[in-house]
Amino acid sequence: MATINAPKEVSFQQDAEVLRKACKGWGTDEKAIISVLGHRDAAQRKQIRLAYEELYQEDLIKRLESELSGDFEKAMYRWILDPADRDAVLANVAIRKLSPDHHVIVEIACTRSPEELLAVRKAYQARYKRSLEEDVAAHSKGDTRMARPNRSFYLLVALVTAFRYDGEEINTRLANSEAKILHEAIQDKKFNHEEVIRILTTRSKMQLMATFNRYRDDHGTSITKHLQGDSDDKFLAVLRTAVRCLNDPKKYFEKVLRSSIRRMGTDEDALTRVIVTRAEKDLKDIKELYHKRNSVPLDQAVAKDTSGDYKALLLTLLGKED
Repeated sequence: MATINAPKEVSFQQDAEVLRKACKGWGTDEKAIISVLGHRDAAQRKQIRLAYEELYQEDLIKRLESELSGDFEKAMYRWILDPADRDAVLANVAIRKLSPDHHVIVEIACTRSPEELLAVRKAYQARYKRSLEEDVAAHSKGDTRMARPNRSFYLLVALVTAFRYDGEEINTRLANSEAKILHEAIQDKKFNHEEVIRILTTRSKMQLMATFNRYRDDHGTSITKHLQGDSDDKFLAVLRTAVRCLNDPKKYFEKVLRSSIRRMGTDEDALTRVIVTRAEKDLKDIKELYHKRNSVPLDQAVAKDTSGDYKALLLTLLGKED
């Protein structure tokens, strides 16, 4: 399911030496950097960083930041980080925007495993000296002078603090009853009902999939089709994203990629985020889904909408060889 081609046997010292040479001299050798780091998995990249620091008493990440620029630098920075630390950075960037990007927070909270999300929260606290839930709460609550806080606040905080059961067991009777609860709340336009939030933030992903399937079987359409409304309703948008991420993350990521490429101008942040976070997980499946839905290979679409070293890195992570 992963797309990167990483060799099993790697000399971390030799990789560090290649990277040192690529960053020294009259100009940076971006191709050499991509040829090494673009073909190493997370565990290998971590060992390369350690070997580099031991050899040269220098932080490889800081060296690359000083040598690279633009979208290529941002993508390489995201790629070289440990996955949990990367998600912490992505979450912080999303939170600190003038208009916080709640979809990224939901994406991280709902597509990572319980252990991965816990690791993100620990990495966030280590990096920023604050908790992720504290920052999500502070930036999603809205104007504190208002009598009622932003409704998204409750759902977002509950999602990032969740630690779900991650097993395969499903309670069919519970799926039936909770599908009914969700339908009644949606019918009454009570999208932020406490029962809706409770179900989405406490049940396992397998249990929720059973509930969503029951909802579709009972009502002839998916729950997301019924979660329509005011396009400016932030809570409803967060709710739809949560359901999509929990129910079918590959379908969700394909849509993010499609939207990022089809915009008037490419959304490099979204394009980079999906490719670097899924390259070691399920990007091969997402690629196949993209091709099926758009009749164009994903690497071909990426090649058309990007350029230079940024394009070369993304294509390498997509598994396309020279």
